Amino acid sequence: MKIIILGAGQVGSSLAENLASEANDITLVDQREEVLQGLQDRLDLRTVIGHASHPEVLQRAGADDADMLIAVTDSDETNMVACQVAYTVFHTPTKIARVRALEYLNYKNLFSPAALPIDVLISPEQLITNYVQSLINHPGALQVLDFADGLVQLVGVRAYYGGPLVGHELRTLRQHMPGVEARVAAIYRRGRPIIPEGHTVIEADDEVFFIAASANIRTVMSELRRLDKPYKRIMIVGGGNIGKRVAQALERKYQVKLIDHNPERTRLISNELDKTMVLCGDAADEELLLEENIDKTDVFCALTNDDEANILSSMLAKRLGARKAITLINRAAYVDLIQSGVIDIALSPQQSTIGSLLAHVRRGDVVKVHSLRRGAAEAIEAIAHGDINTSKVVGRKIEELKLPPGTTIGAIVRGKEVIIAHHDTLIESDDHVILFLVDKARIPDVERLFQVSVTFI
Repeated sequence: MKIIILGAGQVGSSLAENLASEANDITLVDQREEVLQGLQDRLDLRTVIGHASHPEVLQRAGADDADMLIAVTDSDETNMVACQVAYTVFHTPTKIARVRALEYLNYKNLFSPAALPIDVLISPEQLITNYVQSLINHPGALQVLDFADGLVQLVGVRAYYGGPLVGHELRTLRQHMPGVEARVAAIYRRGRPIIPEGHTVIEADDEVFFIAASANIRTVMSELRRLDKPYKRIMIVGGGNIGKRVAQALERKYQVKLIDHNPERTRLISNELDKTMVLCGDAADEELLLEENIDKTDVFCALTNDDEANILSSMLAKRLGARKAITLINRAAYVDLIQSGVIDIALSPQQSTIGSLLAHVRRGDVVKVHSLRRGAAEAIEAIAHGDINTSKVVGRKIEELKLPPGTTIGAIVRGKEVIIAHHDTLIESDDHVILFLVDKARIPDVERLFQVSVTFI
């Protein structure tokens, strides 16, 4: 695909890196020559210097025959205008924009062909909010990802000593949980992927990704680790867009405290939040944390836009007795550094944003993409179309499919029915197939598998 990316910030450059490695024709537009030069030296892409929404700049970037425009500059207004220009002047088929301000997002009728012709809206703040909410609703999970409108979930957990399934072969899973269907999609042991087979033995400290119907998630988790008690008390650091949204999402169900160092900001958000206790202070202040009973806090969420402040306050909170620490990290290099240390879960806004963007770039009918393991692995929801003559998957059992190495089919959703995949499961047309790929380089093979031949009408 010929793709123009506007903005070479953290999301734009990470996205360019992801897509350039998949043999797409990428052009990156930004006003900072030194940033573009650094990316051009490292990646196989074109760069254009200029203002992202100017028609002349877009023309130089190749908008005349581009398949897709992805506007992820720091300015909502620039992103929106760029999509309008791409639609009106260049008739670009697919236009994706990152829009952060709720003042725009609250008016859905703004984003339509008759108004602002944006095909897909991306809001990193909302994606992170949903992600934090799902982690808090599933105590003990490292990742919780939804597929098929929430009917199926892929959950990552760390196996504990003493878990009923730890030290046993995967084939015994069904004996442990009669009546509950689940499938282990991947295991990471000391950072390396292991393709799960029936004879694979789960070891303590393995990172295990499994797929199950949403209603069965807690039962499966109990096989791999001691079940964490449901969370009650949440402490959030940072009253910015993300911190405020997370507090709004959680305050009806949990006891929430929010700390921000800006007096004006704390006054403002205390009027906007109903049940959250809003405190003005420094989250790295030991006395303040002790005063606010940090040792009785179930989850400490550091969600400011300062990575160092998030990391230090999370480490302090854990030392003072907080059960779990969830930390927002913008720099990709920091994520690997801190996760699996003192901090329990590191959130990367770029990875969340990139996952939601990738679903629109994938060929074949791919409706959902989740980027995992800092972009190295992917979980995909693809729809099977055609019949036994026109499709490489429809009318075939899973054992008959030529799946790329390191790829597992975890589940199939047929209508509202969740079918956990077995070797003899037959795929039908319109099935939603959920796949896990430990190696992102195999994505083109999976896309080809789900493309319908030209004879299909």
